[in-house]
Order: sequence, then structure tokens, then C-alpha cells
Amino acid sequence: MQEVFSRYIDYLEAERNVSAYTVRNYTNDLLEFFGFVSESGIDTLKNVNKQTLRAYLAKLMDQKYAKSSIARKLSAIRSFYRYLMREELIAASPAATTVSPRLDKRLPAFLTVEEAKRLVESPDLSQPQGQRDRALLELLYASGMRVSELVNMDVQQINLATNEIRVWGKGAKERVVLIGGPAAQAINTYINEGRRELLGGKKNKALFVNRYGERILARRVQKILKKYAVAINKSVHPHTLRHTFATHLLDGGADLKVVQELLGHADLSSTQIYTHVTQSRARKIYLSAHPMAKEGK
Repeated sequence: MQEVFSRYIDYLEAERNVSAYTVRNYTNDLLEFFGFVSESGIDTLKNVNKQTLRAYLAKLMDQKYAKSSIARKLSAIRSFYRYLMREELIAASPAATTVSPRLDKRLPAFLTVEEAKRLVESPDLSQPQGQRDRALLELLYASGMRVSELVNMDVQQINLATNEIRVWGKGAKERVVLIGGPAAQAINTYINEGRRELLGGKKNKALFVNRYGERILARRVQKILKKYAVAINKSVHPHTLRHTFATHLLDGGADLKVVQELLGHADLSSTQIYTHVTQSRARKIYLSAHPMAKEGK
């Protein structure tokens, strides 16, 4: 089992080009599943059946795992068994027809235009870290890129002449994201001033660097957002700005397919959640503003 598992992880990294984050989650989820299988007295993957899997899911529910976590674990198991079938190590997958728990639909959190403006304008531009943070916040809001794409970005990926950035998203898929004038100006100032000071003579191709001149990490970006979110008294994560980007584009009349392309979504259904956000907000505005829709009328 260990040998097959090691080959599967190599397959994820080399052929599927999945992110290190996904590899880590799949590894943890599958090792947990293997532990359950072993405790159940099953000594080979071929003997795992639908009943085994159902018993495992029932155990997770008894342990009060969130539905989203259970769905993710089941997705990891499905992926692993698809690999086993691909390698002709098993004839059928016990996970193929196992249904994931129905997830509660939650609309993504986003900022208003005024909140987004206050947030990105919070950093102190007299300091190199402030110039970096302003460029970072402007870029997240202007492009809607993922934090993983942001921290892995190199200076050479930016074309300030056309306000375009070439990024590699999930599955190493390449796409071009666009930025506006304010983001381009903030990035230009940071590259020519703050970044040079942070590098302190070091050579580094990374766009965003820390005070030691090293590539900034995703957890540092999260701390930066937490610091400036005080200005708007809200909890803000990198994905909040991605949600805000998409919502504001659709509010402004952008086509859903265009937003899908800019976000790097493989499936349009992933982008359609933002139409629910705009429709939900439109309903609230209507109910509060129209005289014949107000409560009690």
C-alpha cells in the first residue's frame, strides 16, 4: 500500500501538476483513510468496498467533521481510486457511486467599493513595506488572482506597458490577468523604490519580497491583510479580495464568461456563484428601497 501511495503522490506532482497545498491535503486525507482501513482488518486495497467507505464516512460524521471536510476527503479517495484503476490495480472503484454530503450553500464574502478603496489606501507609502503592501493590495483587488499566484509571481511576468500580468494558476494553467492604472502605478513605485530597499543589494526575481529580501510567503500576505483590515473593521482574507473583484465586475456589467477567464475558473459553474451574490444584493436593495416592497406595505 505504501509503495502504491508513493507512486500516486509522484503522479499528482509530475503529471497532474497539482499544487503543494493539494498534495498535502490529499496526503493527510488518504493516510487517515488508510488508518481506518487497517483498523477495520482490511489488509489490501482490493478488499475495500462500498460498505467500508460508508462506514468511514459515518465515522467522520460521528466525529462532527464539517460537511466540506468530508466532501474533500471523499474527493481525495475518489482521485486515488481513479489512479488505481488507471494503473489496472483494481477493476472498479468503491468511491465511484458514493454520494458526497450535501453542502450548505454559502455566498462568498466581499467588500463594498468604499471598503475596498479604504483597505488598499491604508499602507504608509513613506515606508518600503508600505509601498509593497499598497502594491500587493491593489494587485489582489485589481486582478482577482489567488494568493498562491501572487506569492509565486516574478517581476518578469508583469508588463506595465500594457497593464497585463501572465500568471500560472491551478494545474499550471497559464492565463493573462489585467490591472488598472492605480494598481500599475502602485506596482511601478514599489519596484523602483520599496522593492530595491527591501532587497538591500540582494538579487531575487520574486516580485514581492520581505524585509530580508526573500520571496514573501502566503501566510505573511494573510497577516498583512489582517493588519490593514482594521481600517474597515472587517475580517479580510486574500480570497475576500478575489470575491470582491468578481462581484464588482459583475455589478459593473461584465460578462460572466469574461469573469470566468480572468479568475482562471475551469468550470463556469464556479463563477456563477457570484451571480447569486449580485442577485441577493439586488433583492435586499429592492426590498429596502421600493415603497411597495417595504415590510408592512
